[in-house]
Amino acid sequence: MSPVVAIVAPGAMGAAVGKRLVDNGLKVLTSLQGRSPETVARAKAAGMTAANDSEIAAADFILSILPPGDALALAEHFVPVLRASNAKPVYVDCNAINPATVKRVAAAIAPTECPFVDAGIIGSPPKPGEAGPRFYASGPSAQRFATLRDYGLDVRVLGGAMSAASALKMSYAGITKGTQAIGAAMMLAAMRSGSADDLLAELQSSQKQLFPWLKRQLELMPPKAYRWVAEMQEIAGFVADDPAARDLYEGAAHFYERFAENFESGDKNDAAALEAFLGKSSS
Repeated sequence: MSPVVAIVAPGAMGAAVGKRLVDNGLKVLTSLQGRSPETVARAKAAGMTAANDSEIAAADFILSILPPGDALALAEHFVPVLRASNAKPVYVDCNAINPATVKRVAAAIAPTECPFVDAGIIGSPPKPGEAGPRFYASGPSAQRFATLRDYGLDVRVLGGAMSAASALKMSYAGITKGTQAIGAAMMLAAMRSGSADDLLAELQSSQKQLFPWLKRQLELMPPKAYRWVAEMQEIAGFVADDPAARDLYEGAAHFYERFAENFESGDKNDAAALEAFLGKSSS
């Protein structure tokens, strides 16, 4: 029998992962209660099936794919129905959370007797013809999650601590999204100071690998910035033993928070300035 997978929630990543599994022959459930028309349409386009909490609790796997600030609340939401379910699905937390938060999520799930897997997603949402993203997984039940390799997911099992996957995710995202925050902040500062043309010329001359990468990433960043606030806060918690590093990522969280608040409120001055800087490289 093919496994049934539930994915909560059908955002950009969740829906794309759901479509990858559906395309490989699986039934994929999701919760659409209270979701926006856009989310409902995205889930339907992916071939996902709307289900209530009890139906989700009867699946073989539950994949939690949410903004990191919602990870613990989702686990706690499902505790009563999972405790009552005879199915005991493998609960896979795929969110960008630090190891301390992983422990809290795992502790919330423990009374349900459902196996728990820590997972970290690295890469963009799945696209036809592409293998990614990578699902790094850790914990005693990670090999069970790895059976979804047979249905199109690139699952890579890590040894070590139960939260090894999230430690990897924090380290990687701290480099990639942390670098984007620094790059965007300096490009905006250059625009305000009138030195944008000179900065652009120097980046194009001396940073022939870094600048094209930053350009690709920052062109896509503005509508995503709100999701990265909690992620930067999780990374700040991950490096909390180093106060300077903690302050660095708390600063990145504040940067993304302000950028996102302005963008969402309709004040797109920062987004327009960043777009103008990046557009100079194409002219």
